[in-house]
Amino acid sequence: MSELPNQPRLLKTLRVSDGVALLIGITIGSGIYATPSLVAGYFSSFAGTFTAWTVVGVFILVGGLIYAELGTRMPETGGEYLYISRCFGPFAGFMFGWAQLFIVRTSPTAGLALIAADYVGFFVELNRTSRIGVALLIIVLLGIFNYVGIRWASLFQKVTTIIKVAGLTLFAVGGLLLLQRVPNLLGTTSDPVKDISAVGNLVGALMLIVFTHTGFDRVGYVAGEMRNPREVIPRSMVYGLLMVIGLYWSVISIYHYALGMEGIVATATPAADVAVLMVGTVGAALISILAVVSATGSMNGTVMSASRVYYAMARDGLFFKWFDYVHPRFRTPTRAIVAHCTWACVILLARGSFTAIAAGMVFAILIFYTLTTLALFKLRREESGDEDVYRIPFYPILPGLYLVGIVGLLVARAIFEWRSSLIDIAFVATGLPVSLYWLKNKSSDKAGD
Repeated sequence: MSELPNQPRLLKTLRVSDGVALLIGITIGSGIYATPSLVAGYFSSFAGTFTAWTVVGVFILVGGLIYAELGTRMPETGGEYLYISRCFGPFAGFMFGWAQLFIVRTSPTAGLALIAADYVGFFVELNRTSRIGVALLIIVLLGIFNYVGIRWASLFQKVTTIIKVAGLTLFAVGGLLLLQRVPNLLGTTSDPVKDISAVGNLVGALMLIVFTHTGFDRVGYVAGEMRNPREVIPRSMVYGLLMVIGLYWSVISIYHYALGMEGIVATATPAADVAVLMVGTVGAALISILAVVSATGSMNGTVMSASRVYYAMARDGLFFKWFDYVHPRFRTPTRAIVAHCTWACVILLARGSFTAIAAGMVFAILIFYTLTTLALFKLRREESGDEDVYRIPFYPILPGLYLVGIVGLLVARAIFEWRSSLIDIAFVATGLPVSLYWLKNKSSDKAGD
């Protein structure tokens, strides 16, 4: 779709450091502070737990390489929406964008706001109403940051990323130095808290670990604002994911070293418990600050990237025209940002708990990971894009194994948690009648031209 000659355009300012900050900032949210305890409940030993985290880490790294090639073949704002709609048509693109706005990307914004508010409650006593109020205020403030310019949002992303990476690194190093005075509990065992079946337990654990790694896919959303997407995207993926995986492995090992299987399963705040062992009660305060920074950084990255999807859809005539707007002064898709933050507030008020908000995310995300991987095969077959695009190594073996892993996890989850899976599908399917109406009107408009 051609742009009007006088319409403001997005600024191309983002470098590799911005891409890495965006990836790490979104990926390292609050998951690493909560999910390790839940994951451990599916296993009887640290060996099983660490193996699961390692498998997902390698799996996600392959996914990052797939997205790196897709991003360099289509170096424009929109990310997955662009890949899916160009390869599978406007219907698939519309359903992707609909799911992003109404569940996939706005849900973590709402859920992480609640997590941040909970940790603010460590310093200021909050009742249920004030907790919701603090969470809403956090969403509004981050919306304002993104509204007034990508430079401010990117600066906030860099600062929070530096703090969270430095904090987790110090946590890991501090664990090696200060926990030498406590017994090594890595070899302890316990019966799994969850006992669905061997496969059912593994699926439940893998879904939680995948949730903790989500975020790498959003680097390509801001490709249109990168100085050189063909250089920025691949490097951001590799550098950022290696840092995330390394930090996760280190932190999880510290948790299990200090707390053991029974200890980590028994707590909902393993990082705070370990920090108390390190430096006493002040440790819990420091971890609370770090958790707030991590959550708000992840939220900021989500607002910054997902709003570009809605903008790209509207630009292509597949969503409300109102979203196809770049502010003449701030040069950001301000209406898309407002819509994202507003719907996140609605979800927060309607559901009110992190568990309920996050429940359907991963299943829906994996559906679209499947489509984007299929898009890679299609683009390779058509040799779409310039000759100097990044190419994933060991094609088609690596993306083939990745695709098998995604489909296998989707099928297994649908079998062992079929009720939750049906609910997740229902959320995505709410866009079906809207898409049919929208695309029908779009076709009528073209026919009338």
